[in-house]
Amino acid sequence: MPRIAYVNGRYVRHAEAAVHIEDRGYQFADGVYEVCEVARGFIVDMTRHLDRLDRSLSELSIAWPMRRKAVELIMREVVRRNRVANGLVYLQVTRGVAPRDHVFPAPGTRPALVVTAKRLDKEAAEKRAQTGIKVITVPENRWERVDIKTVGLLPNVLARQKAREAGAAEAWFVDSDGMVKEGAATNAWIVTAEGKLVTRPADFGILRGVTRAGVLDLAARMGLEVEERSFSVEEAQGAREAFITAASTVVMPVVEIDGKPVANGHPGSLTLDLRRAFFDIAEKSPA
Repeated sequence: MPRIAYVNGRYVRHAEAAVHIEDRGYQFADGVYEVCEVARGFIVDMTRHLDRLDRSLSELSIAWPMRRKAVELIMREVVRRNRVANGLVYLQVTRGVAPRDHVFPAPGTRPALVVTAKRLDKEAAEKRAQTGIKVITVPENRWERVDIKTVGLLPNVLARQKAREAGAAEAWFVDSDGMVKEGAATNAWIVTAEGKLVTRPADFGILRGVTRAGVLDLAARMGLEVEERSFSVEEAQGAREAFITAASTVVMPVVEIDGKPVANGHPGSLTLDLRRAFFDIAEKSPA
C-alpha cells in the first residue's frame, strides 16, 4: 500500500507529494512543526502537541492554516490512510508561498500545511530500551529561542550526525557553564542517588517537551520527587540513572555519556518503570 500525505488541501501519494519552491519553509525555515506518537491505534497527547503548535505559531506570528478541529481531523485521516497503529504523525505549518523576501509576505498569504505519518517497529524500540542508548555531548550553538519548535534544525542535524559517527544515538547540547540543556531531538533527565528525577527547567533554554510534561505528571502519580534544575555532564555521568524523553522515543534509558557508563552501564529500573507506565497516563485520542 502506498504511503499517503496531506499537502495544502489534498491527499496525495507520499512519493509524489511536493511543495512550491517559494514556500517560506523551504526558503527560510520559516515554519514550525509537531510530531505525535501513535501507539496502539491512538494519537498520544494530541491536545498538548496542538497547544504547543499554537504557541509556536503565535511566537512567530503565523496564523493557523485552518481551524484546529480541522487539523485534528486531517491528522486522524492521514494516520488512517497509512494504517499506522504504532508510529508517528508529523505536521508542519509554514508562513506560506510568496516571492522570496526576508520580510513577511503580503497580508492574506495562506499558511501551508503538510501532514505525514509512518509506522515504527515497536518491537525494535522495546529491544533498544532493554539495552539503552549512548549519548555524546556537543557545545550549544543554537539560537536562543529553542522553546519554539521551528523547522530550522541545522545545528540539531549536525549534532545527531556527530553522534552517529561516534556510535551514539543522541547528542546533548551543553551550555558555556558545562550544564546539559537538552538533546538534539529529546529532553534530558537523570536520576540521583536518592531517587530524585532531575531535568532542566522548561524556560526559553529548552523545548517544552510534551513527553517531558507527561513524565512530570507520571512522577507525581508515582510519588517521585522531581527537581527542575540544571545538571552538569559530570553529574549525569555519576548519576544512578539517565534517560531521554520525546514522542519518538517515549522514555529511553541512557547507559553511556561521552564514553563513560552511567552506573553499571545498564538501563535503570526506575527509567524502565516510567517507560512501561507512560502510555497508561497519557492522553489517547482515537486515530
